[in-house]
Amino acid sequence: MLALRSKAFMRSSPAAARRWASTAADKDKFKVVVVGAGSGGLTIANQIYNRFKSAGKALNEGDIAILDAAEYHYYQPGWTLVGAGLKKKDDTRRRLDSLIPAHLAHIPENVQTFEPKSSSVITTSGRKISYENLVVATGLQTNWSTVPGLEKALADPASGVSSIYSYNTCDKAWTDIDALRSGKAIFTQPAGVIKCAGAPQKIMWMAWDRYQRTGRGDTVSIDFYTGMPSMFSVKKYSDALDALRQERGVGAEFGHNLVGVNADAHKATFKTADGTVDVDYTLLHVAPPMGPLEVLKGSPIADEAGWVAVDKGTLRHTNPELGNVWALGDCSSLPTSKTAAAITAQAPVLTENLFSVVDTGKVAGAEYDGYTSCPLLTGYGKLMLAEFKYGLEPKESFSSYLGDQAIPRTAYYYLKKDFFPYVYWNYMVKGNWFGSQGFSRPTFGQ
Repeated sequence: MLALRSKAFMRSSPAAARRWASTAADKDKFKVVVVGAGSGGLTIANQIYNRFKSAGKALNEGDIAILDAAEYHYYQPGWTLVGAGLKKKDDTRRRLDSLIPAHLAHIPENVQTFEPKSSSVITTSGRKISYENLVVATGLQTNWSTVPGLEKALADPASGVSSIYSYNTCDKAWTDIDALRSGKAIFTQPAGVIKCAGAPQKIMWMAWDRYQRTGRGDTVSIDFYTGMPSMFSVKKYSDALDALRQERGVGAEFGHNLVGVNADAHKATFKTADGTVDVDYTLLHVAPPMGPLEVLKGSPIADEAGWVAVDKGTLRHTNPELGNVWALGDCSSLPTSKTAAAITAQAPVLTENLFSVVDTGKVAGAEYDGYTSCPLLTGYGKLMLAEFKYGLEPKESFSSYLGDQAIPRTAYYYLKKDFFPYVYWNYMVKGNWFGSQGFSRPTFGQ
């Protein structure tokens, strides 16, 4: 009864809850430690807590800890909307501590070293934190500095260079796009793995439509320079996007990877199979190279590329000796597109398998099929909803109701613009949104 009264008091007194959470965060051992408080970290921490509770085996408040030193949490899919003039960038961030409920302990530090043999991590302050299960959800890092001249150009208001891939620069994309009256607009995509691989052309299509609607379609040329061999990884959607590109008169150079920016001369340098080529631009939108975090590279839990090595079905570490290590989202080795939508499908699987291991010693029958989604804006009021799974095979949720999802539709546009941001803040980061399954937690045949 006293415990129940204590919980009720904390719910009714935010100040007391914060003091209690702070005390819980001072512990050195937790049942579950989640590293990272981005989309994956907040989602999985809450889903794990909720799963144990729904099974009548509730964890104590403070048994789950989240490690992240960030001050803010960002809704990164919203940066495309900012770049298109549809949202204010302030709408895409909230204070991290406001999103972590009192039953989760928040440790505002980052991990410096992973020590899986002793089931512990060392934080940047040197603090050792032990766990019974570790979930890694650190995301990936954006490697701005690997493109010479890019950081300088992004900081220069007159450079014509922007990117929707950061909070600090996404509004510059809209400023530059809206200000351009004539000239050559180039949109780039790097070779290799990036998060939300459709975003580089989403902003391009929005710019194209903006120019058409404001009488600049004949004075601004648009070209897509990509290090990839096609418009998109899934052939069905790639073919549809390439047809759209040709219909709209948008140029494309495949196998062209941005390797340098000269803002003073307004020249971009691309590496191709035959060498390098310099291209003049008036406006340059850059999707920067990305990769695993430095803290993961060479760590005992990472593969040779630097991603956390997990089974593509269970999300449990591939090394049997590290069976209490799990990962999801952008930091994982899962061979699928790195998106927020992928996390909505991965989190319930990881949750179910972790719960089963704790409860029975064995993983459950939950298997992740690689589901991911890319809502491809093709203009104001239109969106192509790409959904697919492992093997780059389409796995569409609405095709039986609305028809082929390779055809841009208005209904999908409003999902991206209004519904998904609402669901994200109000349900997903609280562990109550399951993507294509909606508000119902999958039961995996149980």
